Amino acid sequence: MRDISRRSFALSITVSLIGFFTIYAGLGWSEVAQQMTPLLIAVHDAPVPFKGSDGQVHLVYEVWLANISSGEADIQDVEVIGDGGVLQRLDAAAVSRRLQPAGLREASGVLARGTQSILFLNVILPNGSPIPKQLLHRIKAHYSAAPPGQQEITETGGATTPDLQPVAQIGAPLRGDGYVSADSCCDATRHTRAALPINGRVYVAQRYAVDWEQLDANGRIYSGPREKLESYTIFGKPVYAVADGVVAVAITGLPEQTPGKYPTNIPIEDADGNAIIEDIGGHHFACYAHMQSASINLHRGDRVKRGQIIGLVGNSGNSVAPHLHFHVMSSELSLASNGLPYQIDAFKVTGATPGTEAFDEAEANGTPLAINVFSPPHQIENSLPLDQLIISLSPR
Repeated sequence: MRDISRRSFALSITVSLIGFFTIYAGLGWSEVAQQMTPLLIAVHDAPVPFKGSDGQVHLVYEVWLANISSGEADIQDVEVIGDGGVLQRLDAAAVSRRLQPAGLREASGVLARGTQSILFLNVILPNGSPIPKQLLHRIKAHYSAAPPGQQEITETGGATTPDLQPVAQIGAPLRGDGYVSADSCCDATRHTRAALPINGRVYVAQRYAVDWEQLDANGRIYSGPREKLESYTIFGKPVYAVADGVVAVAITGLPEQTPGKYPTNIPIEDADGNAIIEDIGGHHFACYAHMQSASINLHRGDRVKRGQIIGLVGNSGNSVAPHLHFHVMSSELSLASNGLPYQIDAFKVTGATPGTEAFDEAEANGTPLAINVFSPPHQIENSLPLDQLIISLSPR
């Protein structure tokens, strides 16, 4: 056994009064410096690359940050690195709009001591560039609890490999003109940031969800009394299976909600209202939610064909206005699943709204929604419809 008693052995530990420390160990023949990393960085669900209706490839995912210090961490800069090159940079202002404390929906660029936050990313790859083999995240932050002169710390972490699983290619769940892709991918907060603690894990099942609503000829979401279901253009429209598949879940028997206000005390199992969850193969499940109960005549195990009518648009479950909620996920559980992208094989984009705020105002007041009309319309193929577009859907 080697005798190291004659070698010099020194251990120097400097600990600040507020919890930060640096350790240096001298073992005679070597010296090891241990770097302080007060921010823990992790990616739980690797992004699945897909093509959006803007013609670009998107990587949509979340980076979990944990502030393991005794003071605030103010995130100043984030760089997403792919195969050694910077793919995206977020300054402090951009971070403050995308970083949300775990369990909250209000964004903040500051992590309180001993807390976790989720950074919601939408990385758009340069046209023609390959999918990176690995993603890393370089994060610079100011730590209030660190000793003077040591408060700026930059870390690199959260390594993940993009998931190259096949993206589901589907048809449209509706037919007709004037549909609005409300709260769709990739920066709308209602779905893309719906991180929910279910069954002992945080899931973002609705990462790529869309609330399909429809405008009438005058650009209104509804015309007539707001609380009347029949006032809404989309109410009662047929819902079509987006692919051949098998019914995994069929929920019926739930009442229509009164439009204009969110229902209260909705059990988690009733949140989707009357709904169909269809196994479309390849570990992909399509969720069609908030339909009319009497319109669903399917049961678990029934086979459906693409283009088959599976129900009518309603306002059941956790819904403030008639619409079709649609998303694709990794299991038949509508919340305890990993949200997956999909690409509709063909649709036409005829315009765009001014944004979510304008849409919500038009929905609340029954006023015409201002539209930026595209002339000529954009014919789109094999893409995921992005947020706040005016879309015509037809069978292919």
